[in-house]
Order: sequence, then C-alpha cells, then structure tokens
Amino acid sequence: MIEVEVNGLLYRPKKYSNMKPLILIFLIPVTLLAQHTNNDLLAIREVMQHQQEAWNRADIEGFMEGYWKSDSLKFIGRNGLTYGWQTTLQNYKKGYPTPEAMGRLTFTILSLEMLSDTSAYMIGRYHLKRTSDEPTGHFTLLWRKINGKWVIIADHTS
Repeated sequence: MIEVEVNGLLYRPKKYSNMKPLILIFLIPVTLLAQHTNNDLLAIREVMQHQQEAWNRADIEGFMEGYWKSDSLKFIGRNGLTYGWQTTLQNYKKGYPTPEAMGRLTFTILSLEMLSDTSAYMIGRYHLKRTSDEPTGHFTLLWRKINGKWVIIADHTS
C-alpha cells in the first residue's frame, strides 16, 4: 500500500475506495433495465394467457384484443399474407364458425426475447383439442409496445 504525506498528515488511500460509487452508478441502470424487461416479458405472457382464455370461451373478439388494431397488422397463414385487424378477425370467424370448431386451445411458448424496449419476438406452439381432431403447429409473433400496451403486429402461424 502506498502512503503519501501531505502537509504533515499521512494519507493511506483505501484500495478501490473511489470505485464503489462508480460501480453502483453502472449497476443501477442494469438492474432497472432487467426489471423493466422482466415486466415486459410478463406482460406479453399475460396477453397470450388472455388470448388462450378468450379462445376457450369461444370469444374470437376477445382473442383478437391481443392483436394490433390496425390495417397494418400482418398475418401469414396457409392462405399466405393478409393485412389488417378486421381481415384477420373475419378469417378467424370464417375458419372457426362454432365453439366446436374452435376446440380447446393451448399455447406453449418456446422462446421469447426482447429486441428493444418496445419490441419482442416469440416462437411457440399451439395445440387445438377438438372432438374430431387435434391440430397442432407453430407460430412466430412480432410484438410491439404501442401506447403502453403489448400487441402482436405480425403473426406467422403454420
């Protein structure tokens, strides 16, 4: 340890004593960012849970609340790319006209990651249990936080 005498006083600097405040200053934003990210990931999972519950009540409009209510919404399914919230709603109603056709939906999230403070990317699997069959498939969802609410802006389901 180095000792320095200044004006008759002996000074012994503590090891890393000046670093502690700097370390704290850098850790606080990281901690806040991690908390913010965890809250966003939880909020996205909650939207998926609400969609699953709405579907299982045969409430397609409730299911659609998880989507961006915009003409710019993109949906890619077996019929290719379509645009718009209203078009997506009509396609769901046409494809699933009765509660029996809708069946019981289960989502499994395989991957969910934040791309930025306002966008996220999800890969998952769906399973429909119906009396006549049990279709399954995968989906890729692009999420955006718009006006404080997480919504799906692009859905590719196959």
